[in-house]
Amino acid sequence: MRLKSRLRPAQAACVVLLFACSFSGVWMQCSAQTKEISGISPGNASADANGSEVEISEMPLNSPPFPASDWSYGGSPAIGAPDGDSCPLLKQLGVQEGRSHIYGWFAMGVDATTSGKSTYPVSYSIYANRLELNQAVLNFERIPDTVQSNKFDWGYHVMALYGTDYRFTTSEGYFSQQLYQKNRQYGFDPMLAYVDLYLPMKKGMNIRIGRFMSMPGIESQPSANNYSMTHSLAYTAAPSTETGAVASMKLTKQWIVQLGITAGHDVAPWTEDARASALACLDYSTYSHRDNMYLCASGINDGRYGHDNVQHYDATWYHRFNTKWHIASEAWYMYQLDVPNVAGNVANPVPTKIGANGAYCANGQLTCTAPAYALVSYINRQISPKLFAGFRFDILNDKRGQRTGIPGKYTENTIYITQYLSSTLMLRPELRFDHSWDGRGYDNGTARNQFFFGVDLIYKF
Repeated sequence: MRLKSRLRPAQAACVVLLFACSFSGVWMQCSAQTKEISGISPGNASADANGSEVEISEMPLNSPPFPASDWSYGGSPAIGAPDGDSCPLLKQLGVQEGRSHIYGWFAMGVDATTSGKSTYPVSYSIYANRLELNQAVLNFERIPDTVQSNKFDWGYHVMALYGTDYRFTTSEGYFSQQLYQKNRQYGFDPMLAYVDLYLPMKKGMNIRIGRFMSMPGIESQPSANNYSMTHSLAYTAAPSTETGAVASMKLTKQWIVQLGITAGHDVAPWTEDARASALACLDYSTYSHRDNMYLCASGINDGRYGHDNVQHYDATWYHRFNTKWHIASEAWYMYQLDVPNVAGNVANPVPTKIGANGAYCANGQLTCTAPAYALVSYINRQISPKLFAGFRFDILNDKRGQRTGIPGKYTENTIYITQYLSSTLMLRPELRFDHSWDGRGYDNGTARNQFFFGVDLIYKF
């Protein structure tokens, strides 16, 4: 498939900036962005005199090349992990670095696909055969000191995102008219805005208040925090952010419990779709850190139709075979009640809300329950300190089409590579095949199959 060669101003500016930054000779190491999910710090696996691995490592993985060195949980900084990040950007600007960090990244990608219009439900690269600026991100962050257990501390995180990816992070009430009214290709999203309050209780307790990422799952919105360029079908169909408060308490070295209340998935508290919703998660790691289980129930309320008002139940399992091989698997079930029928088989159908899909209900039903199921599994192999490769298998059963817009079962298989070209530059090619089993789910409802080759380049500063 021939790629479009003409670049928009935003795309051309991104290419020039990436080139200039990549070869400026100022290699700036700043991995604080992954602290949002799991608290990155260098891997520290050890070996005995015979070279055999010894289970004394606190961190199960090496980062880089993997996105994180510990198993992930959301809604809190990594309790008990020190803030060891350094952001030379401040030094380059002549500002003495303290507890606060300023950092960001540019991510741009290009794809070649058998679809001619849209690659959806592939995400985030939905524009077929195009070069796009996916993310231009700036973060302001202070991480509370969660290592000590004798004093109160605090932190904050503000993240501003611009690019094509905004359509997947947008929440109703946060500049959402860009998407829901104007359907702009590029947009802005204040994706994160919260404060962290750390209390020295048990092994540490953190209270997060504001807008934060949805807590369950392997993947996350920031480009560099993921194994691959594109996201799984399971991630695409799941909620993105929450606004509310969540308390995370580390009971022991192995157990963390989390409880919270939010305005619901992907809605601001001041919108008409906001409703009080419960959030509860439990995180367990084995003593050796080879295995981790993370169970979450989020957005729990009456479950009736609203903007992304799914009742979401999620389970994630990580397992490390050794320092080179590990797997990450996730399964979820979600549903909404009283979803309006959009199948065209009823008179006087109930209107849908802007930004909230209807469901393909049985003949004669005005509304129905819309369930969905998903399973995704990653297997990853570290090849060198700057390179890893992996394979992802993914299945989504969107029984009423409420999550994707077209009902049925979807699968995808992806082979991906992440190569660190330097401490601040990442290259991620991938090859992917998608199939919709019950109908034409790809290329705007015209194809069952989709082959996709893509590559993105991420520059971190």
